[in-house]
Amino acid sequence: MITLYSWSTPNGRKISIALEEMGLSYKSVSIDIGKDQQFAPEFLKIAPNNKIPAITDGNFALFESGAILQYLAAKTGKFSPAYGTPEYWEMTQWLMWQMGGFGPMIGQAHHFLQFKPGTSEYAEKRFHTETKRLYGVLDKQLAQSEYLVSELSIADFAIWPWASRFDYHKINLNDYPNVCRWYKQLAARPGFIKGYKVPVDTGDIPMPG
Repeated sequence: MITLYSWSTPNGRKISIALEEMGLSYKSVSIDIGKDQQFAPEFLKIAPNNKIPAITDGNFALFESGAILQYLAAKTGKFSPAYGTPEYWEMTQWLMWQMGGFGPMIGQAHHFLQFKPGTSEYAEKRFHTETKRLYGVLDKQLAQSEYLVSELSIADFAIWPWASRFDYHKINLNDYPNVCRWYKQLAARPGFIKGYKVPVDTGDIPMPG
């Protein structure tokens, strides 16, 4: 059985949502990053970069959310086009887009805008501007397709949990109608609803006004 070591953050929710959507049996172990549990020696044996999420599957351990999503898709044959096809690489580019941009950049935005407002006007402006640009890129893509690619994939699983922090980013999803449509559509899926509340139930999925 798969064991998920995680916390209720966008990166953690990527994996719990994927596990639910793929119908895999798993158990979750809370790694409370507010209490620095990610630095515990037993966790570092699984995730030497001291970041959640991580999984074990039997004797196999894996960290980094993008790698875990690819592993789960390969394991189940679900939510990823066939390897090597143009569709596979299209999906992969959006997965990498999240890992390199729609995550690190908007994470900085919500750090300065939500948790440290007033600390640095320059940082707030810089990261909020980039966050709006990234939402615009996402909106343009979703104007062409129901999902990030032709079918629901691990790219959607990677991006959606970050969009669920739209309030932290000081973003009005209604300003991005295609993102808003996609966000609400996925938020209604049972796998997203259940996965959002792993490992700790912090309340219902936020919805735009």
